[in-house]
Amino acid sequence: MKVAVCAKQIPDPASPYALDPETHFVHRPPEQVLDDTDRYGIEVGLQIAEAAGGDATVTIFTMSPRGTLQGIRQALAMGVDEAVLIEDEQLRGSDALTTARALAAAIDRAGFDLVIAGTESTDGYTGVVPQQIAEILGVPSLTFARKVAVAGDQVTIERQTRGGYDVVVASMPAVISVTAGAVEPRYPTFKGIMQAKQKPVTELTTGDLGVTADAQQVIESVTPVPARQAGAVHEDDGTGHERIVALLEQLKVV
Repeated sequence: MKVAVCAKQIPDPASPYALDPETHFVHRPPEQVLDDTDRYGIEVGLQIAEAAGGDATVTIFTMSPRGTLQGIRQALAMGVDEAVLIEDEQLRGSDALTTARALAAAIDRAGFDLVIAGTESTDGYTGVVPQQIAEILGVPSLTFARKVAVAGDQVTIERQTRGGYDVVVASMPAVISVTAGAVEPRYPTFKGIMQAKQKPVTELTTGDLGVTADAQQVIESVTPVPARQAGAVHEDDGTGHERIVALLEQLKVV
């Protein structure tokens, strides 16, 4: 079984973000980290591969500046077998669909039985890339999976809903997006960290994949979030309930 996991290197959320003054894009330093939400997809992929046994493999696919490969090495240290990095200046500022096309082309090029992704990245929040990849690859899309099980050539998920969950079954190959509560991601061991340095990282460009950056996002301006204003203080003289009702009516709550 060949499991492909979409993961992303992002600037460390613990560090202040810097914007390019001309393009308004986030400056991406060489030392990027693995998007924390992708750890859940990686863990699901590793568990599926371990259960399948034999020659099952897990490969991560990412589209980002190369940098020091810190984020990719973090995924490899968890137990991922190899990584595929898509980096091309033409892809800078790509929209969600262009990103999906590049990732789908790389995944299709390598071959796959199952594609796993998080629901959305923490530096983009579009939440549509996994579904777009499934459409491009022409395979079923199973979204918001809180639990995943594979048996034979079928995959079954519990799809999280507001009222509980739906059971969804599809034939493989398929694309699955998993929620943050699907599993508990493992921590890399010292052995895993050392082995990660020797694992292969294949670097591809748009020319290798036969894709073009047809659409790019343009950020016209960036406006800081207004500072929170101090709240109003009302001393209750016995008519506090009237004040509350008036405010609720103003907000059209009642």
